[in-house]
Amino acid sequence: MLTVKDVMVSDVVTISPYSTLREALSAMKDRQVKSLVVERQHSHDSYGLLTYSELLHSVVAKEGDVDLLNVYDAATIPAITVGGDLSVRQAAALMSRYQLNRLVVVDNNQLIGLLAMNDILARLMDDLI
Repeated sequence: MLTVKDVMVSDVVTISPYSTLREALSAMKDRQVKSLVVERQHSHDSYGLLTYSELLHSVVAKEGDVDLLNVYDAATIPAITVGGDLSVRQAAALMSRYQLNRLVVVDNNQLIGLLAMNDILARLMDDLI
């Protein structure tokens, strides 16, 4: 059985919720990623997720200022998280049901990766060819 750990990306780019959206955009451009995991503020907090969609909504649609808005203002907090041992089939069902493109992957409430819809489909294509 294929698990989330088998498909996820473990090199995740994180950002502080207090960073500006300009800093987030710069990090995304520099690291060539489409999303950032928002760091927890303490061990009992949850992770967040900042994607192109949230940036588009906050900066372009609402005409927000990239220097005045913080990551916390735009990100989805809490992010939907799953364990690394979850089957890819169950993760895909969750993503499909709630129209999610990414899931934050945790183990004992510690960040271990990020699972994107593209990662699942790329793995499926590799297995089929």
